[in-house]
Amino acid sequence: MIHWSKQYNHFVQAAFLSVMLFSCDVTKPYANNQVVPDGLYGDAVTDSNNNMATLSWKEIFKDPLLQELITEGISNNLDLKTAAANLKAAEANFVQSKQAFLPSLSGNASAGAYDPASAQASASQVYQLYALSSWQVDVWGKLRSTKRSMYAAYLGSEAYRQAVQTQLVANIAATYYQLLAYDEQLNIVQQSLEVYSKDTETMKILKNSNVVTGAAVVQSAANYYAVKSTVPDIKNNIRQAENTLCLLLGRAPGSIKRDSLFSEQVYSELSIGVPAQLLANRPDVKEAELQLRSNFEQVNVARTAFYPALTITGQSGLYATQLKSFFNAGAFFANIVGGLTQPIFNNGLNKQKLKVAQANYEASEYNYRKVLLTAGQEVSNALYQYQMVDEKAISRKEQIANLEKAVYFTKELLKYTSATNYTDVLTSEQSLLSARQNAVTDKLQQLQALVNLYAALGGGWK
Repeated sequence: MIHWSKQYNHFVQAAFLSVMLFSCDVTKPYANNQVVPDGLYGDAVTDSNNNMATLSWKEIFKDPLLQELITEGISNNLDLKTAAANLKAAEANFVQSKQAFLPSLSGNASAGAYDPASAQASASQVYQLYALSSWQVDVWGKLRSTKRSMYAAYLGSEAYRQAVQTQLVANIAATYYQLLAYDEQLNIVQQSLEVYSKDTETMKILKNSNVVTGAAVVQSAANYYAVKSTVPDIKNNIRQAENTLCLLLGRAPGSIKRDSLFSEQVYSELSIGVPAQLLANRPDVKEAELQLRSNFEQVNVARTAFYPALTITGQSGLYATQLKSFFNAGAFFANIVGGLTQPIFNNGLNKQKLKVAQANYEASEYNYRKVLLTAGQEVSNALYQYQMVDEKAISRKEQIANLEKAVYFTKELLKYTSATNYTDVLTSEQSLLSARQNAVTDKLQQLQALVNLYAALGGGWK
């Protein structure tokens, strides 16, 4: 037979009436009211139709060897693998939050003897098989808010993985270009050493001809060794850059296949879009906004703790005192019971939990604003740096051309006239070496500005 709670119908009516009256006011819908200012990039010219962040990194970095390194890094980088593992955990938490909407179900089967306390009654056998189900009704939106919070956290983990990849691509490209710059510096120094070695021999010949003194010879030799002493430092920088790249690629230290610095093609079609596109393109901005959303839903969850929880419990199965009648119709039983659980002594604790949730939401709101401002600053800095380096390259080219002439003229004058001396030769050569090294730095800054701008706009994860 079926046993129903006598007040069940009244309870259901009261529960649904409570839902109609109060549930809509407990939780609030999320809305991101944060406005991305149009002037976030400063005085940079913006265009909503073009944004280089939407391009694949293969379209930005044309060097085939660099493309191979980036591909390897995306496959093997340990930080990226860790982020992917964290994403799986966040996905599992989200799936778990959805399952909270489903009723729990358990079963039990037992058989035993019942020995009554009365000495006159005889012992009897008891056989029972039943299923028990419990369902928490989401009256106040607690489960819905928890699910939305977990979903935002899941999306935030995906955004974090994208942010890690964006930074990884930028780090591989920047370190690769730095390595090429070290190679070029070493090449310039080695070329200079050949020149300085010949200069020393020339000074010896001129000394024998009484054109210069012994001071010119030793000064020329000192200049040679001063430049030569920089070689170990440059080689050490090369080794460290190679090892840094290997770590980014998830492999043991070793050599790196690479091209030369001045053979690198610089992507010149710079387009930064508009600041409002940062939320869609830049993963860390997206992650900060999703954290804001998750914390907002946690405030909703904290609010529901002040209201009673509605739980419906059902039980059905078979009960008999004789095994032969276990499957008879009379052995079947079922009941449904609803209950409201209202916290009595936890009100103070719930208030503090609500304050914590609200404080976390407020902190995430400030963090979102900061991340957005930082993104705007990085875009502005990288774009301006690229423009200034491009402008500087023109002057640097003229400087080197004139210094090459100065070196040639001073050497010729030293050989055939007394209008100059060895100091002028050494000074002009040192100036030329410095200018060539600065040209390497200029090229590196241009490439790194491109890397920084692409990453600042959110490129690299698509």
